[in-house]
Amino acid sequence: MEKKMKILCLHGFRTSGSFLKKQISKWDPSIFAQFDLVFPDGLFPAGGKSEIEGIFAPPYFEWFQFDKDFTEYTNLEECISYLCDYITREGPFAGLLGFSQGATLSALLLGYQAQGKLLKEHPPFKLFVSVSGSKFRDPSICEVAYKDAIRVKSVHFIGEKDWLKLPSQELATAFDNPLIIRHPQGHTVPRLDEVSTGQMRNFTAEIIRESIEKKHELENGEVKVDSEERKPEEMSKINNQEKSAMDINKRELEIAEAVKA
Repeated sequence: MEKKMKILCLHGFRTSGSFLKKQISKWDPSIFAQFDLVFPDGLFPAGGKSEIEGIFAPPYFEWFQFDKDFTEYTNLEECISYLCDYITREGPFAGLLGFSQGATLSALLLGYQAQGKLLKEHPPFKLFVSVSGSKFRDPSICEVAYKDAIRVKSVHFIGEKDWLKLPSQELATAFDNPLIIRHPQGHTVPRLDEVSTGQMRNFTAEIIRESIEKKHELENGEVKVDSEERKPEEMSKINNQEKSAMDINKRELEIAEAVKA
């Protein structure tokens, strides 16, 4: 039986992977029936009070810390390094899904990968689901991550009463041809009505269809390039690139440079 494609799901600030899993369970199961959803916990224990205390049991986690203006970040480099290692070790992943801080972080990874800064050895992501996401505000990050429109199929949930409504709209503009689904709720993973459920079914079905078509093309040799047809110097270059891609120390250096760029 063929393995399902994986989606990495990143939770919000001071919550947990288990909480995001519960939130997403409100959606019709047919939406992600063809995918395996993975819900890791943030790298750091919550450094303060969680808004879901009394609603959902601890422990709670956060991916990184930030100042009140969301322009300065603590432990972001460590967080990115951790996620790159996790993605490489547990992947490949077809896409990313995130809520709030998790969505903001996911979009950053997508932008950095598109610019060749991170995850060079990992296949390009096919999809992104953002719920209440936003852009980073540090110019040095923006100039890299959002330099060009991110060509990943994306859907952005934007709440009418969400305090991140405008930042969520701004994040959507960083993507090529984004699907925007608006809902009347606030800063939460919304329950989906019949229309939005249909939109999400179509969104994931399109990803599956394109993946199957690409696989058939490769099997039929329409895209495949036989290694015997390559020149020796080309094969040597490819082998060197593969070895370099597996070098963890080099990847960590790239992460540091990307964050500090």
